[in-house]
Amino acid sequence: MSAPGNPPLGRVAFTYPAFVLYQTARFFIVLATEMQAVAIGWQVYEITRRPLDLGLIGLAQFLPGMALFLVSGYTADRFDRRRVLTAGYAGFAVCSALLLTITLRGASSVYPIYGVTVLVGIVRAFNAPASRAILPAIVPDEHFHSAFAWGATIFQTATILGPAVGGVIYAAFRGPAPVYAAAMTTAALAAFSMLGVKLRTKLRPRGAGSWQAMLAGLRYVWREKLVLGSISLDLFAVLLGGAVALLPVYAREILKTGPWGLGLLRCAPGIGAAAMALLLAHRPLRSKFGAKMLWCVAGFGVFTILFGLSHNLVLSMIALVLVGAADMVSVVVRGILIQLATPDEMRGRVNAVDMIFIGASNEIGQFESGVAAAWLGAVPAVVLGGLGAIVVTALWAWMFPELRNADRLTSTEGQVTVPAREEDRRAEVAS
Repeated sequence: MSAPGNPPLGRVAFTYPAFVLYQTARFFIVLATEMQAVAIGWQVYEITRRPLDLGLIGLAQFLPGMALFLVSGYTADRFDRRRVLTAGYAGFAVCSALLLTITLRGASSVYPIYGVTVLVGIVRAFNAPASRAILPAIVPDEHFHSAFAWGATIFQTATILGPAVGGVIYAAFRGPAPVYAAAMTTAALAAFSMLGVKLRTKLRPRGAGSWQAMLAGLRYVWREKLVLGSISLDLFAVLLGGAVALLPVYAREILKTGPWGLGLLRCAPGIGAAAMALLLAHRPLRSKFGAKMLWCVAGFGVFTILFGLSHNLVLSMIALVLVGAADMVSVVVRGILIQLATPDEMRGRVNAVDMIFIGASNEIGQFESGVAAAWLGAVPAVVLGGLGAIVVTALWAWMFPELRNADRLTSTEGQVTVPAREEDRRAEVAS
């Protein structure tokens, strides 16, 4: 599976067939889940007209991951990650089929929708660690930087297209059923594409299951303060500053638009994130990446405030584009740190811990936004959340000097270099 010839460095990842198939599957599954998210949000808000119910969607997706992260991370390390992902993508297709069935039978209550949303959370709990841990087994380390940057770009492209396509389909057919049907079909295509992926690494030794082995990821993250600081910063900043859950309220009540406008708003952060991913692919963070990450997270809070105060669709989209661009810096830094600094034998468990942080920031953040909007109103909730993200950034700059003073993310060859104690790694893997 070596890269043939001498292709341009920026596109070398695409010379690996497994990388192409994996990214195709990943594109399809993100497209499906983003389309479905638009339909669920609009459908729930049309049924209840309560912002709090939008927050409960995020809570329903987060709680299964919180309950299962030790098991799901260990599953990603003990079993074939390709098979775990294939089963997960098929599970997403089943969830879309259930939502389609509920809608066709006439959904007058949100509870069945919440029930399927919990199932989505369960599937994602097992899917996410395997998905994040599999890339180093597809491309060699010397091409990982290029592969990671392109993966982020493809992910964000699907994040852009998914909400827009979902919103257009919802508006064109005046209901969520066609969106769920499209999501089901797309998820099935993702599962089919994943079947053809061939991994370049040998099978990992399974070993015997134990609580000590399951907890290894938590111990690793706690010990590595640079990793802990980066993922916890993202957790609290996005938890407070996230405004995605309230986009249906903004689209309908403040910006006076419809499902198509909601789709545009949901895809705007992805546009900014994709642009930033491409920029980082061509101009990697060579020095002072910790300080740059902190400034970008603070910018995330500032742009969130701008969105919260806006009553113009164009200005709101610009603000969300900037939100996505600022957030992508922390995504890239955190992703490279975790993927290449972690031994393959425990990469699933470490990624499961990271996914809890990400899930808490996104889903619990949605719940927090829904509660705050119910108490204070949508605009004060978003503005105060942006202010909170700025305060968190200042606190983390003080609490984690390792992050604030981190200087180099890459070596002169462009590879990630994260100092790590090899004897500690061996102890964690052995456990």
